[in-house]
Amino acid sequence: MATLPKFKSKAFFAPMAGVSDPALRLICKELGAGLVVTPFTNIHAIVARKEIDKDISKFIEFSPKEKPIAVQLFGSDVKELQKAVKIVAKHFDIIDYNMGCPSSTVTEQMACSALLQEPELVRKIFHALVSSTKKPITIKIRSGIDKPNKFKQIATIAEEEGIAMITFHPRTVKQGYAGKSDWSLIKELKKLVSIPIVGNGDIRTPEDAQRMINETGCDYVMVGRAAAQNPFLFTQINEYLENGTYKEISSQERITTFFKYLKYAEKYPTIKLSNIRMQAMNFSKGCKGSKKLRGKLLTVKSVDDIKALFNEFYDSLE
Repeated sequence: MATLPKFKSKAFFAPMAGVSDPALRLICKELGAGLVVTPFTNIHAIVARKEIDKDISKFIEFSPKEKPIAVQLFGSDVKELQKAVKIVAKHFDIIDYNMGCPSSTVTEQMACSALLQEPELVRKIFHALVSSTKKPITIKIRSGIDKPNKFKQIATIAEEEGIAMITFHPRTVKQGYAGKSDWSLIKELKKLVSIPIVGNGDIRTPEDAQRMINETGCDYVMVGRAAAQNPFLFTQINEYLENGTYKEISSQERITTFFKYLKYAEKYPTIKLSNIRMQAMNFSKGCKGSKKLRGKLLTVKSVDDIKALFNEFYDSLE
């Protein structure tokens, strides 16, 4: 089994399509995320694009400053999977395999969470992944399709085939992102296998992160939506895990960090105005006087409009 890189913290940033862009991941890394992961990419797209463009960063955007960084793949064609792994392996520290996404657009392709009901195919996939690279292979799974009955079997296969770490979101595919994630299942999984377990689901505060670790014994926690809306959550989680307390983030620090996000975003042409506006909303949330600012953000036509609004807003904070 390949060795995982050393993580500087126990809190990881979850991959989210259309949200966890490279600029936001870099901010999260700087604010204390121990690991960041690219949004999932179809293995067929990787193989096809590589034939056209030799520069992988043209179709999977990332920065060396994000290290350690994982690239997340999906797709069940074993031969294409091996090709894709060999293409991405030299650029990333970890190859992560998605078996958690509940979207019907991918499960209909016999990919992601649909594989939870195909243990024989899963074993072949895990074997192909591990044998294709010296980089560590990790997986992300859910508890089952309509009830929590598949995760133990899949995790056992994963350990047998040399998977280095499992991220576990203890909701079923049928639940999607609704209802409450069952953290007791993370505890069961941690007792079952000896490889590291990353707990995922319903972590919104530093206290939640500590409680998940205490209740389940998981090695790490992965935060998605809450961290995308408030990247400072990583700083606060790390402080809370170490000291039992954490500081509040000032409005000035939030706005200054947003300007840093803007600077990073300018390097990546695929980051849309809608993404930047969403982050402008997120970074300004909770700041004094932000309600008026957030209303104006709904009408912006360009990044320059956003910069002008935030410069004016920052001056009003002093």
